[in-house]
Amino acid sequence: MKNITDSFVSVGYWSSAGSFGFNTDILATNPINLSVVLGVLIFFGKGVLSDLLDNRKQRILSTIRNSEELRGGAIEQLEKARARLRKVEMEADEFRVNGYSEIERERVNLINATYENLERLEIYKNETIHFEQQRAINQVRQRVFQQALQGALGTLNSCLNSELHLRTISANIGMFGAMKEITD
Repeated sequence: MKNITDSFVSVGYWSSAGSFGFNTDILATNPINLSVVLGVLIFFGKGVLSDLLDNRKQRILSTIRNSEELRGGAIEQLEKARARLRKVEMEADEFRVNGYSEIERERVNLINATYENLERLEIYKNETIHFEQQRAINQVRQRVFQQALQGALGTLNSCLNSELHLRTISANIGMFGAMKEITD
């Protein structure tokens, strides 16, 4: 532990007066080794790198072609959808116009049917009133006839005596006899 702290302390004693320089010793800097390694890498790695780049290029081109095909298909579908939309809009407008005319026609038919029903109801009402008037008139006639008949019977019963009664019967028998001779 003492060595580690000594090394940190000794860093503080280094002088900053050192100079920056270029090392010209070829063996110390290893440019030959580096160039050999780079040459071997380039020679042997060139094919692998080229294959990797070609594969990547082919995948990119394939993706672009697929994208173009998909784009073309999407544009075609969009045009079809737009054509269908225009067709549906035209049909909707046609239905709307036909619907309005159909509604107007139904409204006129309903109004006409209502007027016809009102006319029929008016006729029925008038017929009912006429029927009730005739019925009332007939009832009044029957009452008047009954009262007149009762009055006449009362008068006849009070005025008739047995002699008048016998003469009336004889006259009626004579009339029936005359009618019998005419029919024979």
